[in-house]
Amino acid sequence: MLWPGTLIGVAAGWALASIPGAMLGGLLGQVLDRRLQLRSWRDVVEHMRSEPPLADEELLFVLLGRLAKSRGRVLDAHIQQARAEMLRLRLDEPAKLRAIEAFGRGKSGGEQMEAGLLHLKEQRHAAEGLIQACWRMAWAAGAPGMAEKSLILRWGEALGLPRGTVLAMAAGAESARQPEPSAANSYPQALRVLGVTAASEPAEIKRAYRRLLNQHHPDKLAGSDASASRIAAATEKTREIQAAYAVVRQRRGFR
Repeated sequence: MLWPGTLIGVAAGWALASIPGAMLGGLLGQVLDRRLQLRSWRDVVEHMRSEPPLADEELLFVLLGRLAKSRGRVLDAHIQQARAEMLRLRLDEPAKLRAIEAFGRGKSGGEQMEAGLLHLKEQRHAAEGLIQACWRMAWAAGAPGMAEKSLILRWGEALGLPRGTVLAMAAGAESARQPEPSAANSYPQALRVLGVTAASEPAEIKRAYRRLLNQHHPDKLAGSDASASRIAAATEKTREIQAAYAVVRQRRGFR
């Protein structure tokens, strides 16, 4: 059976160089058929209609947005983690805007990501980095649920990564996400991190939390010559504050 790419190659080669051109065109067409999995003219039409694969960073933030929304609603911890990824990648302002827009598209759930994942399938290092960032997002608001795990496992499979490798990356993200003992081991310690007391009203606690985030958030270092260690320290401090706030909020019963 002659597939579409082969037929096109034969016809084009014949028009350009008679029999030798047809033979060469047929060979090139076969390569095209296999690479794009073209088995019918319908496949050709669908491929022509499909959008080009997302750029690597754009794909990353689309995936992060999808993960954040998989819990039902996007939490502040998810937003902070997305910003941490922007800092980790040292994105400039135009790239940050594109990342924010991609994150929003991911939240809507309508973005087609298969082409982008397929594009990275032969780039093992980039594929693993993508999955590691996804696990970091999944752990941003606590232990991942089944929806998040299923998404990441599916994406890992699309990238050609063994299931065991993908699951091992989850353990690494979990250990990196563990809050500092002073922030989460006890309610009194969490109060000290936030600089409030057990008698503080919820509104006062929320103000203290926002003030501390504003002071220590790694976004403060954006555009500076801050070292990777300073950015990492600021990110960890932000997570400590978030963990302490989660302990106090759960104990006091407010949102």
